[in-house]
This record gives sequence, structure tokens and C-alpha cells, in this order.
Amino acid sequence: MGILNVTPDSFSDGGQYMEVQRAMDRIHIMLENGASIIDIGGESTRPGADPVSVQEEVDRVMPVLERAVDTFSDAIFSVDTTKYKVAREALKIGASIINDVSGLQKEPRLAELCAEFEATYVLMHTQGDPKTMQKNPEYDNVVEDVSAFLEKQIVTLQEKGVHSIVLDPGIGFGKTTEHNLKLIAHLDKFQKFGFPILIGASRKSVIGSVLDGRSADDRLTGTVALHYHAMMKGARILRVHDVREAYDSIRIFQALQSQQ
Repeated sequence: MGILNVTPDSFSDGGQYMEVQRAMDRIHIMLENGASIIDIGGESTRPGADPVSVQEEVDRVMPVLERAVDTFSDAIFSVDTTKYKVAREALKIGASIINDVSGLQKEPRLAELCAEFEATYVLMHTQGDPKTMQKNPEYDNVVEDVSAFLEKQIVTLQEKGVHSIVLDPGIGFGKTTEHNLKLIAHLDKFQKFGFPILIGASRKSVIGSVLDGRSADDRLTGTVALHYHAMMKGARILRVHDVREAYDSIRIFQALQSQQ
């Protein structure tokens, strides 16, 4: 899953792909480099980010998505949103995945919407919202607490008729470095639910923290290492900025798995 942020303030690539043609060029490169899914986001969810209006998010995302669906007919498009109107417009245009970082907490109607369109729903765990989520997050046991949240929301999704679900423990969303590392180390605990597991740790602060304060632009090797370990623990979708490097690591992982 290649990341395309059509925002001015995302932590790694904010402001780079807001113009439609530049976004198309980026999608082309990511698909050429091995991406199967393109995840388009119109609202930054970096720690401390301010929310944007529904209309602003629609205005950022829809021109890009509409052109992309027409241009890249073989690609799978996901929209990273917590807003009902944005999700509905995206599904009408041709997106097939809704990636909701709030895990139905902001907009429970997304479950019914995904059922209506037979879309995939990415269920992510978060504690708090982007503006405040990194202010002293606490858990009794982060793995057990995240697991309990996912289990509860899976029941809701299934009751609403959603059959295609992807689980995301929410690396960096209301979690300390230790919380994030513990989730990756025990990722196999989430396999019990029987749904694909997505990991999005690309260039995130947990990597910078382990690597003595490295900047977002200098976390590629750490990202690949963390994601590779996540695959060993059961992750099946990697949400990344650096598609070619991630795709190479997946090919090596698959080659080794085939020998077992």
C-alpha cells in the first residue's frame, strides 16, 4: 500500500502531491515500483495536526481520485478518512477501501457505508485524536487493550454487514515508543481474528526514537527492518512511503517463506 498524501502538512511528504498531475506522476511511480494499493489521504493525521473541514478534504481528494481511477484501472484505491461524506464520495468514484484511523469512533456510519458498497474497511486502533493523541498515552497492557478494541469493533462491523476487514494496530497513534515496539513484537496475537493485518510504521517517530533522533527522511532502513519483522509476525499489508524498498523486502520474505 503506497501512501499518497494530498495535504500541506503531513509529517513526511506534506505539500508535495497536492497538484493533480504531480499526484498522478507519484501514483505511476509507486505502481511501477510494486504497489498494489494506493492510499489517498486529504487530512494529516500526524501528532498535533489540526483537523480540516469536510469540504476541504473533499476538494483535496476527489480530483486526484477521479483522475487516478480513470488513469490506473488495474490499481486498487483506498481513501484514508474518518468522514462519512468523504468516504461516500470516494466509494462512488471508485475507491474500494476505506482506511479509518479512528476505528469507527468518529463516524460509526462508515460500517453501514462499507457494507452498502461491499468495500473493505481498515479497522485501526487509536487512542485520542491526532491533535492530542501523543500526550501521555497509557494502557494497562497495550497488546491486550488493542486486541479488546479490535474484537469489539469487528463484532460491530460484522453486525452491519461488512465482510472484508483489515486490522491495523495503529503504530504511532496514541502510543509511546515502548507501546509501538511491544505491538510489533507481539503482532502474531492479532492473527486469532482471522483477518489480514496491516502495518503502517513508515518513517514514523518510533523508528527515529530507536535510532537516536533520526529525521523522517533518514528512517528508511529502520522502516524496512521494522516492517520485515512485522511480516515475520503475520503482517500482510505494508503501508509505506518507499514502495520499491518495501516491495523488495516482500519478495525476499516470500522467497524465504516458500522454502519452509
